Amino acid sequence: MAAMRFDIITIFTEFFAGPLDYGIVRRAREAKLIETRVHDLRDFTHDRHRTVDDRPFGGGEGMVLKPEPLFASVESVLGCNSASTVPEGAAVVLLSAAGKLFRQDAARQFAKLERIVLLCGRYEGVDERVAENLATDEISIGDFVLSGGELAAAMVLDAVTRLIPGALGNEDSAVNESFSELEGSAAPEGGQHPFAKGAQGKAAPLPTASDHGRHGILDYPHYTRPPSFRGWDVPEVLLSGNHEEIRRWRHMKALEKTLRNRPELVQGAD
Repeated sequence: MAAMRFDIITIFTEFFAGPLDYGIVRRAREAKLIETRVHDLRDFTHDRHRTVDDRPFGGGEGMVLKPEPLFASVESVLGCNSASTVPEGAAVVLLSAAGKLFRQDAARQFAKLERIVLLCGRYEGVDERVAENLATDEISIGDFVLSGGELAAAMVLDAVTRLIPGALGNEDSAVNESFSELEGSAAPEGGQHPFAKGAQGKAAPLPTASDHGRHGILDYPHYTRPPSFRGWDVPEVLLSGNHEEIRRWRHMKALEKTLRNRPELVQGAD
């Protein structure tokens, strides 16, 4: 059986020197049950400043990760050109506070795959075209905001690794523990993992219950330069300069994403 491979794409490669070299993850690597590779996102830029971020269209605080280096990195790692051509048995996971909540049943489904690419968000967020057209999954590890996706990626990698046969030594260890009673309850027919596109809607970047003046719903989509990328355009309203229309659009899109990824946050709302 081939080792399961994790590819981590980040601007802080040195972060993973610790999480990958201890405990079950280290032992699984040494036993060749898993293979881990860490890629510097800046290696996939084409300007002398190795730029990976830019200001958000429509205004707002912070910077947004650009789509070009993220697409280039995934295409280089997987040899594909979009989420529609991600190889069978692989997933491209965007760590985002606006994603679907990562639970043990999802870890079990991920553990059945051959490869996982983990995209570590930073700054204010990631250009939404990455979530819509590149990532197969957008997941959050909880209702809080991190400075980046590196810690979240390490947690997902650990949770998945310990479910790979042989990683724990005693197979009963993964059965008789928290959340084990969910076994088999969440995977849809056909074996697709619960965040797969086409299984339960679009999966899609780093994220959170929003802190933009809306309590209890997720953040709105972010876009930065270029305004047109591979035929996917930034919504015209963000280029309009009409701040009231931008505010209304962002609020509507935040509600849509919440209903899609975390509907329990708005249960009972008008």
